[in-house]
This record gives sequence, C-alpha cells and structure tokens, in this order.
Amino acid sequence: MLGLLGAAVNAAAMPCCFAFASAQRFLQDAASSLNLSFLPMIFLGIDSGTQSTKAIALDLESGELLASGHQTYGLLPNLPEGHLEQDPQTWTDAMDQSVQQCLSQLSAEQRQRVAGIGVSGQQHGLVALDAKGQSVRAAKLWCDTSTQEQCAQIAHEFGGHPGLIALAGNAMLPGYTIPKLLWLKQHEPQNFALTRHILLPHDYLNYRLSGVMRMEYGDASGMGILDVRERRWCQPICDFIDPRVMEMLPQLGSSRGPIGHLSDEWAQRWNLPKGKVILSAGGGDNMMGAIGTGNIKPGVLTASLGTSGTLYGVSATPVVDGQGEVAAFCDSTDQWLPLVCTMNVTVLTSQICSLFGWSLPQFEAQLGESRPGAGGLLFLPYLQGERTPNLPQGSGVLHGMRTSNLTPANLARAAVEGVTLGLAYGLKRLRELGMTPSEVRLTGGGSNSPRWRQIVADCFQASVVTLNTAEGAALGAAIQAAQAHEQVGQSYEQLCERLVQVDDSTRCAPQTEAAAVHAAQLQRMGELTGRLAQTGWL
Repeated sequence: MLGLLGAAVNAAAMPCCFAFASAQRFLQDAASSLNLSFLPMIFLGIDSGTQSTKAIALDLESGELLASGHQTYGLLPNLPEGHLEQDPQTWTDAMDQSVQQCLSQLSAEQRQRVAGIGVSGQQHGLVALDAKGQSVRAAKLWCDTSTQEQCAQIAHEFGGHPGLIALAGNAMLPGYTIPKLLWLKQHEPQNFALTRHILLPHDYLNYRLSGVMRMEYGDASGMGILDVRERRWCQPICDFIDPRVMEMLPQLGSSRGPIGHLSDEWAQRWNLPKGKVILSAGGGDNMMGAIGTGNIKPGVLTASLGTSGTLYGVSATPVVDGQGEVAAFCDSTDQWLPLVCTMNVTVLTSQICSLFGWSLPQFEAQLGESRPGAGGLLFLPYLQGERTPNLPQGSGVLHGMRTSNLTPANLARAAVEGVTLGLAYGLKRLRELGMTPSEVRLTGGGSNSPRWRQIVADCFQASVVTLNTAEGAALGAAIQAAQAHEQVGQSYEQLCERLVQVDDSTRCAPQTEAAAVHAAQLQRMGELTGRLAQTGWL
C-alpha cells in the first residue's frame, strides 16, 4: 500500500496536464489490481416482451439512465385461432439490436464500467430445446389459449382446480407453461421426442448470454408445476405430463445471486469487459416490474395498464387463493408475489381509437366529455378471451345501450372503465386475502392518461401514482443485477429507495361520488359475467 501511495505522489509531481491523466490511469490500474471499483458501475437492464425488447444503461451512483435501445417485432402470422407463437431467435436478435443501440450512446470508457446485466422476459412461454440447445420449434406464448383441453386433462387427474391448488398452490390455466408441453406431446410427438430442455423466455436469453441453463423461483412459479409454498418442483404433475419432464427442467435456485458471467463471445460483440460482467438470475416481466417500481415489501401494489393488465404486490409469506383467481406466484427477491392478470386493457382502448380514427390526445379529450358510469354503458372487455375471470373463449359485451347514451365519448369511457373494473375485481380479491395497499403504482401505456389515472383511483378506491421512468421491468432487471454484484453490497431496500422515484405530480386520490358509481358497476359487471358465462353466451 505504501508503494501505491508513493506512485500517487510521483504522479502528482508531474506537470499538471500530465499529472491528472497519469493519476487517473494509476487509480484505474490500482482498482483493477485490488479488485475494487473506484469508478461508478453501470448495469444493463433488458426487457424482452411480446411486442418489443428494450435495453437501458443505469449509472448506479447517480441513478441516471444513461442510454436506451428499443426493437419491435410481431407474432408468427397465419396461425390457427388461439395459437400465438414467436421464434426465440427473434428475441435474441432484438436483444442484440436494442443493446447495441443502448451501448452506442456510451463512451468506450463507460462500456468498460458495465459490471452486470439483468434480463426481464414475458412470462409462461414454452421454449423447447434439443440436446444441442437449439430450438425445437417456435415458442408458445403466455397469451396462447390453445391448451384448454390439456388444462382440463391435468385438472381432472388431480381433482379439479381445488386439488391442484392444494397440491401446488395454483389452478391450471391455458396461459401457463406446462399445459403447452402436454400439447406438444399430444399434437407434435416428433418435436416432443426431440425436446431435452425446457426454458422460459428470460431463461433462454440468459442461456444464450452465458451458456447456463437455470431457473429462479419467480418466473418458474408461473409454469404450473412449482409448489409455490415450498419453492420446489411438484413431481406428481411433472410425472403426469411425462416421466422425462423432471430431466428437462434446469436447476432451480434463488433469485438473489448471479447465475454466471457474460460469455466472451457476447462481451467481444458488445465491446464489454471479458470475464467481468455478471448475469443476474433475471425474472418474469411482472417480477422485474415489481423491483423496478419499488414493490419489494408489503404495502405497495403495482398495476400495469398495457396490452394486458396485471396487479400484484409482495408478500413475506405465500398467498394462495382457494378460488384460483389470484395467481400464487413467487417474486424475484425470494419472497412471494400474488398476482391478478387480465388479457384485455389497451387492446380494447386501441380498438376504440381505431374505430373512430382518434389519436391518443383525441381519445383523452373524449374521456373528459363523459361522466363516471358512461351514461349507463358497461363494457365487458373480453375481446381476446379472459384469464381473470377464466374465460379463454370469452367475448366482449356492450351492455346498457340506449339512444340517449350511445355516443363516442361514452364508448370511450365505457372501454376504460370496463378494463379498469376487471383489475378492480382482482384488487377486491387481494384485499379479501389480506393485502391492503397504501398506494398503487401505475405503469404501462394507459398510465400516461391523466383521466385514466383518476378512473383507476376511483375504481380501486386507493391513491395511485406513476413513476419517473416508464421502464419499470428493465429498471428492475438492472437493479437486480446491481444487488447480485458482490462489490455493490446494497440491499433491495437501499437500492430502490435511491433509484426508484414516484412522480407525485401524477398522484390521484379517489373521489367519493365516482367511487360509489364504480362500486355499483363492479357488482353489475360480476353478475352479468356470471350469468352470461353460465348460459354459454359469453
């Protein structure tokens, strides 16, 4: 250490213009030799979704998002109704392109400060790999509803949904991963025979980046085969699918530690330090969204108003819904994340905008022309089927139409109220299970609308607020990578308190009169849905 101090003194004695550069190089060399980091570390967060992939670069010291990248893509075309698939190579290419865009905005020196990467991915997708780690076929996605028959077979074997909930904590829904594997076995036996490994989308990207096949508790809990109470595979369900399933599953482990390092191939491609960039466990988009919105301890809920809708909060103990409407998931900080998912949110509002040729500002203006309750119109928003309630073949219903209320403004508001009430039903179930939020943090495209935010506050009867950044899942992935890095030494609580900031200018409190209107709507919505579903007319 005295030798290091002497070298610093000698550097300081040089002419000024050379001394600074020499001292800076000395400190960098010394930091490297002592395995320390005097310069602020940068962490990349990657969010691979159904429609696009995003990448961000987070400066850990300042909390600034230094750069970002974005790449869009679509679904495979011309598939039968209910079948929704993507080629996993599409995700890899989009990840590469979005990260390249992000890194192109950093200097060479900043690239050398990238210390870790976290990956968020769409949940539930089935990635089937052969013995060489290559994709056997396209991935069936979370929104694929072609597995209803397989869900029924699994449920029948284990005493229906109550039996499955008792066994593993969750009912078996078409969106989950394991019915997709049974579908593969029954419909494409040749591809099933080739399958040696099954991964989730974010696990697949981790594998491509590091060569490591591994799963963490959060995303794995959405497969339908994890005993969420004990956080271990449920072998009876696995064996029912096929005796080989347990061999197909990767190692299961904690969400808190790194799974490995970025491979030299990717480090060279992205011009990052070889052998030094850790890869965290990553997680599903909702699990990473929880971290990225500061939803890491009981009391805060996150609601996402995207193509689909989600509502979730962290619990220190498992929360299992005997009715099977709240998913009993784990989170990606080794806690639990009870979650409600609906399949129709901006799907419906985008349809309304398209129908009338409205821009988003025009849609916002129309919302302001209608009062709470939309003049008596009530939209059951199940355009793509629904997950909560479990109506995979459901369709949308516009109820209460009269000549006096059938206006564009009322249609706009009925659409927003309908999808928001769907999530409000989920919040009601969460409250019944003992989760009482102090506030709800909003993300997703719908949260950009001031009038929609107020409708959420009124329907939820809770204070709602948005975040300073819209990149919740990508930010959560970057924060997870920082937490997993041994040199950072900070807890999730410390990191989120500093890096996750709400935008108080967007905060909305519930308005008593409107909240009463929406409470009556919620009851009416439940009764209509139940009666129409029982008759088969939904």
